[in-house]
Amino acid sequence: MTTILQAPGQMGVDYEERVDFARLRKYRLGRAQAALAASDCGAFLLFDFYNIRYTTQTWIGGALGDKMIRYALITRDHEPMLWDFGSAVRHHKLYSPWLPTENNRPGFLGFRGAVAPDAGLMRDAVTEIKAILTEFGVADAPVGLDIVEPPFLFEMQRQGLKVADAQQHMLDARVIKSADEIMLLNQAAAMVDGVYQDIVEALKPGVRENEIVALTNKRLYELGSDQVEAVNAISGERCNPHPHNFTDRIIRPGDQAFFDIIHSFNGYRTCYYRTFGVGSATQVQRDAYTQAREWMDGAIGGVKAGVGSDQIARLLPKAEDFGFESEMAAFGLQFAHGLGLGLHERPIISRLNSLEHPVEIQVGMVFAMETYCPASDGISAARIEEEVVVTEDGPQIITKFPAQELFVAHQY
Repeated sequence: MTTILQAPGQMGVDYEERVDFARLRKYRLGRAQAALAASDCGAFLLFDFYNIRYTTQTWIGGALGDKMIRYALITRDHEPMLWDFGSAVRHHKLYSPWLPTENNRPGFLGFRGAVAPDAGLMRDAVTEIKAILTEFGVADAPVGLDIVEPPFLFEMQRQGLKVADAQQHMLDARVIKSADEIMLLNQAAAMVDGVYQDIVEALKPGVRENEIVALTNKRLYELGSDQVEAVNAISGERCNPHPHNFTDRIIRPGDQAFFDIIHSFNGYRTCYYRTFGVGSATQVQRDAYTQAREWMDGAIGGVKAGVGSDQIARLLPKAEDFGFESEMAAFGLQFAHGLGLGLHERPIISRLNSLEHPVEIQVGMVFAMETYCPASDGISAARIEEEVVVTEDGPQIITKFPAQELFVAHQY
């Protein structure tokens, strides 16, 4: 029986089983605590926004995502502790009952140095954390950190705490997605399916790249996105080489244009490229697209549980096959990256890293596979991306907007 991956409506209802958020929270914390138990660490101290969400099941606006002021402490036998920003603490106490009230604490470390370390905020925070570790009997064990500001690390060392790497353990914990996580990833992809229909209808000569970006943001937020992280819009001569951004360029007849839509629904992300012809397409543009599709299908065809990521990487073209001098120079154009709460999770599959350091592909992994092929006209290029779920029955693609052949919008 083929595995069915649901993408139901976004509301909770009484007549269908949809995302079970209590089950999701239990699964994520369980995976993180199992990773801690398997490590040499006495606790994980987490600053990475995605790790904080994964373990404490809390989230506040993306504007604070890179400010390094929220942090969570994960121990083996206790509920997570969370230090959060301002009035968010009171909100968690009211609306996040899975965290004990006393484990929601206010914290502030200085907005990445805007308040200098000698003000003592970091010193006091480390003193508080060390006291908790002492109370739990793990102050002599290493504390695993994912990301950290150097002054905070120095303060931990000054106060006698040993530090280890927790990011590797947390990425391992997050690599296998539960049924609820896969459903959220599928719902996020379904939202982009619909937005691509809107893009096709708008993609006419005279529209600018930034207008497509504006349209995409508007529609995604209307559909329920909680964060539009980025939208790449690339057209015409900007397709080759790939600049990975958008401008105010006016789209013209006969352009090849490709877009990447990166957003999240309940935290779970998409990375979803599609390429279009505008009004018409030349044979060399179609040839480039056909080649990119063949590379895509070949790589996805090699995906199954138990194979090594090196076996999949060998199915992707070499850098020299599409005009680059090295795998480093070509990185990001022919590869796969895990998707979840973060945009780039495990596995990362490419010729740059996987041939010498392969990982085993497992059921429950979800990743985005990307291919790129420049056209022989020197300016056009095709870019395709599919999101793949590894199931017992093989790979299943959850990005549904048509991509087997070059889609020409408003064909003349």
